[in-house]
Amino acid sequence: MKSQIKEALGLDLEPVAIVPTNEKPEGAKQFKEKRWGCVMFMFAAAAKGETAVFDRNTYGCQGGGVGLGFGNQYQVFAGGQDCFCYFLSIGNDQWEQGRQVSAQVKPFLQPDAYEDFVKGERYIKSPELVQSFIANLPIVDIPETYVVFKPLSAVTEQEPPPATVVFLGDMDQISAMSILANFHRPTNDNVIFPFAAGCQSMGIYAFAEAKRDQPRAVLGLNDISARLALKRLLKKDFMSFAVPYKLFQEMEANVPDSFIYRHTWQQLRKIR
Repeated sequence: MKSQIKEALGLDLEPVAIVPTNEKPEGAKQFKEKRWGCVMFMFAAAAKGETAVFDRNTYGCQGGGVGLGFGNQYQVFAGGQDCFCYFLSIGNDQWEQGRQVSAQVKPFLQPDAYEDFVKGERYIKSPELVQSFIANLPIVDIPETYVVFKPLSAVTEQEPPPATVVFLGDMDQISAMSILANFHRPTNDNVIFPFAAGCQSMGIYAFAEAKRDQPRAVLGLNDISARLALKRLLKKDFMSFAVPYKLFQEMEANVPDSFIYRHTWQQLRKIR
């Protein structure tokens, strides 16, 4: 499956198709069972042309399990969801149960990960607000066994369409995609930018949008942990732009009549 958007905007990397499925692709990259890994590692691989697959035993981390649509995996975080709430906020050294769990997990964590567990990532002010953050996530337990990341160009016409197509772009390209997402709509709020893990912006937030009559695109990578992982792998600054398949089709159809072939975009692209 080709993308006019990729070609017209000069995107460096492949759009990534996210496909919930019951069929496991042969030869796909996959994390080892019950071992830590960041979904961004696999996303980068797919953007560079490989295929990756996840299931409920190989999603890498609890946030990734949530982001991919495998239910509320924060409940199986070390020490349970309460410890996760302290981890994302003020740290588990702030309460007795957290201190006990910290001692138990120390032999199994790398120094930076252990320090985050104990002192907190400080992404949200308090454990109580983390509980609210979780309650407001569009958590879903998909019926399919697997979630596949693959280059959009590897999706054939014989396959079911992806749930979501995710682009990586610089700020010029993200601006252009935001214009395209609003180009044909009577409203001007067709891109959302929720605070979430990088994989959640690409996964469950886009999955939730796909259920709407007028699905919106989801701008992502305001998660600095995900940004760090991607920057180490791709060596560039990107934002993600996750598009439910229905909106993707609409945006693709509008490329020929849009600003993309007018002088402003052409001049901006030349400056790049």
